[in-house]
Amino acid sequence: MTGLQDTVTLNNGVKMPRLGFGVFKVKEGEEVVDAVKAALAAGYRAIDTAAAYRNEEGVGQAIRESGIPREELFITTKVWNSDQGYESTLEAYESSRRKLGLDYLDLYLVHWPVKGKYKDTWRALEKLYSDGVVRAIGVSNFQTHHLDDIFEDNTIVPAVNQIEYHPLLTQEKVKSYCEAKGIHITAWSPLMQGNLDLPLLQELAAKYSKSPAQIVIRWDLQKGVLTIPKSITPARIQENADVYDFELSAEDVAAIDALNQDRRFGSDPDNFNF
Repeated sequence: MTGLQDTVTLNNGVKMPRLGFGVFKVKEGEEVVDAVKAALAAGYRAIDTAAAYRNEEGVGQAIRESGIPREELFITTKVWNSDQGYESTLEAYESSRRKLGLDYLDLYLVHWPVKGKYKDTWRALEKLYSDGVVRAIGVSNFQTHHLDDIFEDNTIVPAVNQIEYHPLLTQEKVKSYCEAKGIHITAWSPLMQGNLDLPLLQELAAKYSKSPAQIVIRWDLQKGVLTIPKSITPARIQENADVYDFELSAEDVAAIDALNQDRRFGSDPDNFNF
């Protein structure tokens, strides 16, 4: 791993950057435009948004104003729960695409496994993929039984499963399952919503002359996990990308693994009501 241009090859041959920029809870308008432009200026090429974040238009504006060729970017968005179902997902895709101002998306995800709907939603994503309007399709917050459900009567294996993943929630069962199926894991909330004051992370930060956030991002990358840290501060955006000049020892990776408490900062995919 040498820098922000590093990619992994998804199970359909599409290349996706290992480290991207997330915009969850970044406000539509000037805040998200400035944040995305700062990320692109810092060298990020993957931007992760969602219909539910209500900032797709600002993300699209930042992309246009950046002047970076479209083919150099990797743009992800997600269908929200209230839009799930076959026809409504096709409509939601088109709405997101228009708001982003793009001719196609690089990755489209089912945001949450809405009971009774996510299989029809996945069928819609398969159609979008076969129509060539999205380069890869995947899921988010899916547990192993949700994925088993999809495999029962669908043909395309998700390229990505974006899950809450950090030192306090390593989801090894889901990770191992996905790796066996050729599904790449992407970590959302990799920095635990700023809860980085764990003694081990502080010790490793001092040892490697890095911040606790940089330690966690590097840990993600060494674990083979794609990651999308979020910030609206240009200096922090740059700092989060400055993780290619050191390597955690195997012992330190294992020590971070051992922090797992199965602790979620977000919702449980088997128990949510939105």
